[in-house]
Amino acid sequence: MVKVIASSLRKGNVVEYEDGKLYVILTTQNIHPGKGTPVTQVEMRRIVDGIKVTERYKTTDSVEKAFVEELKHNFLYDDGSNHVFMNPETFEQLEVPHDVLGEQAAYLQENMEVWLTVFEGVALAATLPTRVTLEITETEPVVKGQTASSSYKPAKLSNGLKTMVPPHIQAGTRVVVNTEDNRYVERAKD
Repeated sequence: MVKVIASSLRKGNVVEYEDGKLYVILTTQNIHPGKGTPVTQVEMRRIVDGIKVTERYKTTDSVEKAFVEELKHNFLYDDGSNHVFMNPETFEQLEVPHDVLGEQAAYLQENMEVWLTVFEGVALAATLPTRVTLEITETEPVVKGQTASSSYKPAKLSNGLKTMVPPHIQAGTRVVVNTEDNRYVERAKD
């Protein structure tokens, strides 16, 4: 354990909370009000039972941070209750419960490289590549008079998620999507 200031906490960090238990950080937000003390709002999940807690710290408060490993793994498959990953160096497999990845799981592709935050052999968080290539499975036809610069249209991706794409993108087109906010980036160059 090491003491750090609250404003330096990031997603995937593991901290010891007031109850003496370890929590993995899900989101952090530094809030700087016009008046008053800046605060860091942290949403975290207790490792032992998955209970979520939201806490506000003054940005200068010190917090106990645990040492975790950031390890590269390759996604193998979903066994129904866990996502199974393999460490490419040791070939050891690690089962990661679905709730660790949450909505990000929709982007998993076979052999995708993912950084897992591991504490004592348990995966606490996952960092996917920021961009993935997916195929458009459904979209609306181009509407006459619609200009490419002004409007986007809804489209369904091959992973089942929806995004907004420029009017010229048709079903069957491969596109690059940002995994953090499900936003269309560009047409795939393959």
